[in-house]
Amino acid sequence: MATIQSFENNPYQENTYLLFDETGECAIIDPGMYTAAEQNAVVDFIQENKLTPVLLLNTHCHIDHVLGNKFIFDQFGLKPRFHIGESDTLAAVVAYAPAMGFRYDASPLPDEYLPETGAVKFGNTELQLIFAPGHSPAHLCFYDKTANILIGGDVLFRNSIGRTDLPGGNFSTLVKNIEEKLFALPDDCTVYPGHGPETTIGYEKQTNPYL
Repeated sequence: MATIQSFENNPYQENTYLLFDETGECAIIDPGMYTAAEQNAVVDFIQENKLTPVLLLNTHCHIDHVLGNKFIFDQFGLKPRFHIGESDTLAAVVAYAPAMGFRYDASPLPDEYLPETGAVKFGNTELQLIFAPGHSPAHLCFYDKTANILIGGDVLFRNSIGRTDLPGGNFSTLVKNIEEKLFALPDDCTVYPGHGPETTIGYEKQTNPYL
């Protein structure tokens, strides 16, 4: 069964996740590490737990979720995997990062893009793909049915939802995807979002003011 470890990174307080199981293989999801200390925290955890990173996944390609893509590639030889619909979003980071005061080492491009449906696997773990645009043009969430956890990116937060005022964002699309796709998951499914504390599907059904 997969175990999850989170790291809060960069000025946006973005959650980077390591997902690993008893095989020692791990997936790195949304590497937002920016400073050397943030980079070291992730690498140290991987080394101390004798993990072997085999997958680099991006839920979507806004700057705060891809700042560490190049670092992870340099460290572990992994190219990111995301939906091809995020390609323009990723390409735009090169232009706007300096304007926002960030130094940005351009992310490598995928050898293989992720589809809208299906699954990705590592070790004994399978992550189901849930296509949930609205915050970004082709956002994916990753659901581990066995562990009953969702790595949700910037779709659903504790008592909030992803912002929809960025390019490719759409409020009604986002709400529809949450209600039809995420709310179809079990109420006790734990959601690990791109920012802030974890929550559960059932809690958000009951209390989220946007839904």
